[in-house]
Amino acid sequence: MPHPVMQPLRRLALALVSATLLASPAWAGEFFERDGLAIGGHDVVAYFSGAAPVKGVAAFKAEFKGSTFLFASQANRDAFVADPAKYAPQYGGFCAFGLAGGYKAAIDPAAFSVVDGKLYLNYNRAVQKRWGADVPGFIAKADQNWPSVAAQTKVHN
Repeated sequence: MPHPVMQPLRRLALALVSATLLASPAWAGEFFERDGLAIGGHDVVAYFSGAAPVKGVAAFKAEFKGSTFLFASQANRDAFVADPAKYAPQYGGFCAFGLAGGYKAAIDPAAFSVVDGKLYLNYNRAVQKRWGADVPGFIAKADQNWPSVAAQTKVHN
């Protein structure tokens, strides 16, 4: 039987842990995650060589900045591990157009562009089309906003 003084302390500790978990972001690492995987398990290296996103497989995974990335092949995994900054999506994989507007938004892995060797993801194809109207301008705004927006825990879906 627990000591009577410990019961209120235990309840307080559980309440604090619960409040912390509820206030924490839905992702474990620094990147947009869906189902516990960065970019929803899509192979970020494949974006640089293909015209469409490719799902990774659990056999080829790597951790980077607290997020789990999956790859379609050992070669893609090895390329990422050798230079993750080269392949990691900009702005933590959140919607680049949203970042230009000052907020974090979810992404559709099929709405992407590679610009000057960097991967940018968008909320959906309609937003990607808007993004395409002024890519350099939106990148400049998103670059400016990212330092303050990076700490936001709310993600617009």
